[in-house]
Amino acid sequence: MTQTQDLDGVELLEQLGKTGDGKSPQGCMQCGLCAASCPLGDVMEFPPRKLILQAGADHLDQVLASPAIWMCVGCYTCSLRCPRDIELADRLWPALRDQAMQRGFQPPAELQETFQNVFKYGNVLGKSPRQRLDWAKDLDVRVLDLSKEPRPVEVLWLVGCYPSYYPRNQAVTRAFARILTELGVTWGVLGAKEKAVGECDRMFGEEGLFETLVEENRKLLDRLDFDKIVTLDPHAFRALQNFYPRFGAWYPVQHATMFLAERLDKLRPLVVKPIEATVTYHDNCCVGRRAGCYDPPRSLLGLIPGLKLVEMARSRENALCCGGGGGGMWLDAHIVAHGGRRLSDLRIAQAAQTGAGVLAVSCPYELSRFEDAAKVAGLEGRLAVRDVVELLAESMDLGERSAS
Repeated sequence: MTQTQDLDGVELLEQLGKTGDGKSPQGCMQCGLCAASCPLGDVMEFPPRKLILQAGADHLDQVLASPAIWMCVGCYTCSLRCPRDIELADRLWPALRDQAMQRGFQPPAELQETFQNVFKYGNVLGKSPRQRLDWAKDLDVRVLDLSKEPRPVEVLWLVGCYPSYYPRNQAVTRAFARILTELGVTWGVLGAKEKAVGECDRMFGEEGLFETLVEENRKLLDRLDFDKIVTLDPHAFRALQNFYPRFGAWYPVQHATMFLAERLDKLRPLVVKPIEATVTYHDNCCVGRRAGCYDPPRSLLGLIPGLKLVEMARSRENALCCGGGGGGMWLDAHIVAHGGRRLSDLRIAQAAQTGAGVLAVSCPYELSRFEDAAKVAGLEGRLAVRDVVELLAESMDLGERSAS
């Protein structure tokens, strides 16, 4: 990672222009497409274009002291829309946040707690590593802990923090374990040795913590024999695919929907139990807008007999972010306190407008965010939130029904 300590605004922009991530921010022509397309741009004191303008005008401290520096939720819409191909989400925002912390401008308390949890316990929830495999208790398929029984496998499954610890997500985790086994895939996990991949830490400027996680994870992964890594977390997928290789840690990696969609022919005869429901799918930002993976999750849903798929008015590259990415999972209170709104509340309303009875997702953060939003909107019992993996497992008669 590029260190940005003691740089003024112009020097910071110049350094970002040398990273190879998109074009130099100094090429910004102030067209405003980034601010106009940002779901929180209208309430930011400094939306992306103004960040660049003020930094270049030697007003960097004013920018770094603003609450706006912590309001980006990493949806990548600004980067997608920029006609100059400036890498705003992945480089500008993290570099400014790194600079802010180095100059003593601290992030919101909730985010500081998350950083501490990752540093102390290796996960964002502050749970004991010994509880990493609690999701597998009494599971009816074998879970191979490669940290204790190293052997060659096709898939090293990095389970992730929320899928390991959060009760609602554990149902999805158990369902994915059953699907892998039913497909005849040899797979294993890291058990108590697994640590967070660190994408949210990177996005929020904790470069030192991210580098530490990369090094610790690389030492463990390099000792194992596997064909590819699979993860349920789009943010972990993004980091492993795009940022770990910069530290010499390159591994073939797929998000779970990508992995399963490559096995449609094997899944088709197994997906036989009808699910009579109208379903709309939410495109998560890392796998969708950033990786262009729109069809695989829809092809998986299309396998399920009885399921009718409808689209929201904003879908695919135009989908509205859930607000949980890039550290936003812990910043709702900060965003609302500074004039913003919970994007999950807006998105659940868009889902409800389709008339669907199920909102399908493929990111661990989205289950809790959208279920909370459904309760706030009075949609509980009318609009269920289900992971694509859950729906597949149910149609394969393998899954556990969610409480919703």
